[in-house]
Amino acid sequence: MSSSFGTLFRVSTFGESHCKAVGVIIDGCPPGLELTEADIQPQLNRRRPGQSVLSTDRQEADQVVILSGTENGRTLGTPIALQVANKDQRPHDYGDMQDVPRPSHADYTYQKKYGIRASSGGGRSSARETIGTVASGAIAAKILKKKCDIDIIAWVSSVGEIDSVPPNANTITREMVDASLIRCPDQAAAQKMELCVAGLKQEGDSVGGTISCVIRNVPAGLGEPTFEKLEAKLAQAMLAIPATKGFEIGSGFAGTRLRGSQHNDSFVQKSGRLGTETNRSGGIQGGISNGEPIILRIAFKPPATIALPQKSVDFSGKSVVLEAKGRHDPCVVPRAVPIVEGMAALVILDMMLRQEARKALQFK
Repeated sequence: MSSSFGTLFRVSTFGESHCKAVGVIIDGCPPGLELTEADIQPQLNRRRPGQSVLSTDRQEADQVVILSGTENGRTLGTPIALQVANKDQRPHDYGDMQDVPRPSHADYTYQKKYGIRASSGGGRSSARETIGTVASGAIAAKILKKKCDIDIIAWVSSVGEIDSVPPNANTITREMVDASLIRCPDQAAAQKMELCVAGLKQEGDSVGGTISCVIRNVPAGLGEPTFEKLEAKLAQAMLAIPATKGFEIGSGFAGTRLRGSQHNDSFVQKSGRLGTETNRSGGIQGGISNGEPIILRIAFKPPATIALPQKSVDFSGKSVVLEAKGRHDPCVVPRAVPIVEGMAALVILDMMLRQEARKALQFK
């Protein structure tokens, strides 16, 4: 079940980086939702390879096809199958690497776990797998927007040592994020980031970065104590994204430097409801949403596959110098923005459906 996620809105992804196709099966989508490929494609376009000079040179249109679960443009309530073809496949690029575990990649661990692995590209560990979560997340986001006016916006907040000025989380839009190739709304920082990534691509090296995300208009009460707290499910979702190495919510690690008197969020009256004056909790308290915007940050490591020569050993232990021939991103964060948004949507919708089921069975 390691390729499935969710309880009532459940997704199961399939495919490897260089097989014929990748995709996802969605179980639990409500019936009657207007849905066509046009609702899903924009997010896949933001994730696809070859979209700018800052990304991999692999060219994939990533055109999604709905195989089942809809009729006449509406969902039936039955499982929805989505598929995207892999067309620009070059498995021969990896021929020299079949017997060599690439540094900081998943070759060694997959080989030890299964006794076999996909030797072309990263197989299931490749970011190609995230097509399924982006596609299903686009559907989840449409449901959340239609039913509750929930917005999910992610953006690049740092690349390497270049930090951006945080935007207003209450007003940032996707158009503001996409105004730069690097998907950072701080234009001054974006220019520096783009120069950094473009230079590293020329050098054959890579760099990491962070993505921030805000989830707005989430009602209070979502989340399951104790082991399925809302921030725990969001952390699980985000850390399931390839290349992630860290997760923060609200004040995050910076909050450890404060005293309780400085960190606590005082309750106030807000337009007929209780709210908090500050939001260091990041919209979640006790593992349950409190109605404030949910603020996340996710750390992404530098892509492991680079064009520079690297020392390694083959599976017999013989020393080798590895020179990668594949096409890879010098920095993953611009293309990871829609992945973060998709994973957030999957978690929030699943938790909302669980809360609605509980409310339906409450005794008055």
